[in-house]
Amino acid sequence: MPRFSLRAASAVLLTLTALNAPAAYADEVTPVAVTVNARAALATVPETGIGTNHAIWDTNLGTDATADLLKDAGVKLLRYPGGSYSDIYHWVDHTAPGGYVAPNTDFDTFMRGVRRTGAQPMVTANYGTGTAEEAAAWVRSANVTKGYGVKYWEIGNENYGNGHYGSAWEADNHADKSPAEYARNVVSYADAMKAVDPTIKIGAVLTTAANWPDGIVADGDNGTWNKVVLSIAGPKIDFVILHWYPGALDKSAQVPDMIQLTRQQIAKYAGPGSERIGLAMTEFNTGSSSAGTNTQPGALAAADAYATVLANGVFTVDWWNVHNGIGNVTQVEGHTDYGDFGLLSSATCTSDGSVCEPPLNTPFAPYYALQMMSRFARPGDQFIRAATDQAKVTAHAARRPNGDLSVLLINTSSDTSYPVTISYSGFSPASGAPTVLTHTNGATSITSSTAGTATSQTLSPLSLTTIVLHPSTPQTGRPGTPGQPTATNVTDRTATISWPAAAPGARPIAKYELHRQNGAISEQLGETPGTSLTVHNLTPGTRYTLNVIARDSGGGLSWASPPLTFTTGTPASSSCSVRLTIQTDWASGYVGSIDITNNGAPINGWTLNFSWPRTWQSLGSGWSAVWTQNGSDVKAVNEAGNGSLPTGGSTSIGFVGNYNGPNVLPAVFTLNGTVCTTQ
Repeated sequence: MPRFSLRAASAVLLTLTALNAPAAYADEVTPVAVTVNARAALATVPETGIGTNHAIWDTNLGTDATADLLKDAGVKLLRYPGGSYSDIYHWVDHTAPGGYVAPNTDFDTFMRGVRRTGAQPMVTANYGTGTAEEAAAWVRSANVTKGYGVKYWEIGNENYGNGHYGSAWEADNHADKSPAEYARNVVSYADAMKAVDPTIKIGAVLTTAANWPDGIVADGDNGTWNKVVLSIAGPKIDFVILHWYPGALDKSAQVPDMIQLTRQQIAKYAGPGSERIGLAMTEFNTGSSSAGTNTQPGALAAADAYATVLANGVFTVDWWNVHNGIGNVTQVEGHTDYGDFGLLSSATCTSDGSVCEPPLNTPFAPYYALQMMSRFARPGDQFIRAATDQAKVTAHAARRPNGDLSVLLINTSSDTSYPVTISYSGFSPASGAPTVLTHTNGATSITSSTAGTATSQTLSPLSLTTIVLHPSTPQTGRPGTPGQPTATNVTDRTATISWPAAAPGARPIAKYELHRQNGAISEQLGETPGTSLTVHNLTPGTRYTLNVIARDSGGGLSWASPPLTFTTGTPASSSCSVRLTIQTDWASGYVGSIDITNNGAPINGWTLNFSWPRTWQSLGSGWSAVWTQNGSDVKAVNEAGNGSLPTGGSTSIGFVGNYNGPNVLPAVFTLNGTVCTTQ
């Protein structure tokens, strides 16, 4: 038996004492500050927001059990016949040459499931191996003969994956596989299909910002896929289609830029009236089997992404897939992750039979994420800004037509329970404990309780929490909501904002207030008794998101208007001008050329400055100047041979820019401290 000295025994005693010390001596967790701003409104929750995909190789596609589970999750849109199978599927004889078609997956069976679920259908017409006539016949059978009322029709699926850019996974029998040929066929499909039923909506496939092959111009094309497709088919389509598999669980911060860049492309290329064109994300999944596809981290990422995408005005987000099958099996956060991209278990096993999924239709964690989303933000609710000061905790909020407010809190920490304190702008919660919905790691249901207060909650590790709050005072008699604002006469420093008047409530409307969104904080830019206001002192090259609020003679406030987003320009005239041109792009970087022109007095020695708009952008290399980067700031100083710029003189410099998110280009350049005109 070993001997212990008194000193050793004392050390052991001290260690045991420390291990059993009261919690007061342990490190305390700093409460997370959550800000909810009802004055900073985002998009209204669409009826079709929560969607998912059905595939014709899933024999459980049309079962009552599947439909009932989807209904309980709040699914409101179902897409058919399933991803790339869409481009080999022929609806008339229910075949997919080269693929597997499961029993009981025909279109009528799908529609029975759609109706039992209480959802709307979205159908993908066969572009790859089909024809416009075949698609038009499908519309006739579905909507004229059988009265199904299928509103949304896509033309093909991921057709940029037809080999035109090198990689080929999508069937395409057309000899010409260019975006121009796809766009010409979209026009033909739209004409033929709408001749049968003019009420349907036609969708065209686009690439997603910063996702291959976005930004690439292939040989023989006069632009990127999106530019070509929108330029030709824009007048004939009603919505565009994005797919997003981010491959990581922390990419929701990229969503606003992803959507904004798509809207800018639509506005630039799709022709007059392009504001009618909606956005649909008809396939989404975290795309990260190693981090947790069907375990809790995947569910947390799903809820965050659904809330962010819908708040930015996309009319449906459709999970891939209802049933998918076992993949790479791992252990994630204490639970088996089957690498299954489905919402529900397929009860499949690995090839050697060593691991099998749970019984058929057992919900995986992302199922509960969709269910929580449908309870947090219901159709007709309006998303509003929410933010936190802790990277591990994400917040979303929505305001309901009856004046209630719901807050979704996502704790991504594996081991920390976070206390949160919640503050509200533009909303006063009623006293008493609110209704709290919770889903935790490994849970097989969402629990409901009455707990905490409107301003104080505690979030379990790896949890989804929704708080439903009532207002402290009745919401009757308030002014109606101002209409959609528009911006005109936008310069580098000013913009004129106009909006349709709000309907008065119990008292006359006294004025309108214009608020800018700064994250979850609002900055009032001005007020007026009219329905138009010119705002001044804006910053050049800056994206602004604004809301209008009506205030009545008694101080009652309306809901915030739908958001308006616009970007200011640069000075119409300046002593310098800059033109940035993209020479080539490979979807994660590009070669940029900058032409600098001196419009003022002769210059002997110059420095050009600009800043990267986003943290995921960086300088790779540069030439014809001495290039440096400090944080997000980039500086290019003349070389010995190009430092002199006479009046009217110009020079060109170049660089390689890297990015791993939506590539928002720098908009403001200064030459020797002067803001230049960006051409």
